[in-house]
Amino acid sequence: MPVGVAFSLVAYFLYSCCDAIIKAFGSGLTVFEIAFWTALFSFVPAIFTKPKGENWLRFWDMKHPYLVNLRSITGLVGNFCIIFAFTHIPLAEVYSIAFLAPIFVVALSIFFLHEEVRWQRWLFLAASFCGVLLVVRPGFRDLQLGHLAALCAALMGGVTTTTLRKVAPVETRVSLLGIPLGYIVLVNGLLMLPTFQWPSLQEFIMLMTIGAIGGTSNIIFIAATRRAPVSQIAPAQYSQIAWAVIFGAIFFTEYPDLITYIGLAVVAGGGIMNVMSDETRIRIFSRLSVFGPASAISEVSPPLGDDAKPQLRPGDDAAAAVGK
Repeated sequence: MPVGVAFSLVAYFLYSCCDAIIKAFGSGLTVFEIAFWTALFSFVPAIFTKPKGENWLRFWDMKHPYLVNLRSITGLVGNFCIIFAFTHIPLAEVYSIAFLAPIFVVALSIFFLHEEVRWQRWLFLAASFCGVLLVVRPGFRDLQLGHLAALCAALMGGVTTTTLRKVAPVETRVSLLGIPLGYIVLVNGLLMLPTFQWPSLQEFIMLMTIGAIGGTSNIIFIAATRRAPVSQIAPAQYSQIAWAVIFGAIFFTEYPDLITYIGLAVVAGGGIMNVMSDETRIRIFSRLSVFGPASAISEVSPPLGDDAKPQLRPGDDAAAAVGK
């Protein structure tokens, strides 16, 4: 196994650990508090990913302020929705719905980025959608607000990633990282005030653990992108479905039935074929820049090196790579 692939598998395992810890909070803390603390702690690893030549004090200096702020708002809503989903429905179901994000990305890319999408890609996306239907089975079982929240998170992830594809080549990384995280910290900080209660020592340790693991995951993920082709790394995110089943069974007594297992396999298969069907480029700070360290969705877009600002090419579709 290539070293880069091994690194990516480790990174996605750690991301799944973050998601499982979020779920463990249950109703112990409000969604706003969880989002606030996890985003606040995620600022620490963000500081160490700043490229040379960029200044955090200039994060507000943008060439497309409206688009960057739109991306930040959709990231804020998506962050709230994905945390709500994790704390209200089984992990495997959250992942299956969240992995619908590539469908929204492709649809939005056609209308707003004027990209051409081949019929094979639509076929793989349709397969993933059918897999989600097998997992959720609307009409055959009661759907909860958590399912709607996960779907909303996938939609917000699609808008966030599509907007990023427009602004990434020309905006600084400190803007693309700092402004979305700032939105999450400030807005959730205000919304949590009416019901604010200090986390217990155990909860505080859990929140710090999410930040530490999320930061470590991003460093490992960056190392993966430098050691293996993206076509090998991108499918590794679907290993999160396996971890969702394992963690759900061990820690939350969540046991999917046979139909759910089949649906999850279809989701993973369709998603892997989708990201491998064309050249796909992964953003090296993906999960941190969309929903924070706790997310089932991450961005796929041009990688930004220390000084590189590559241009996007028509046909480079975005897909879930994976969170947030």
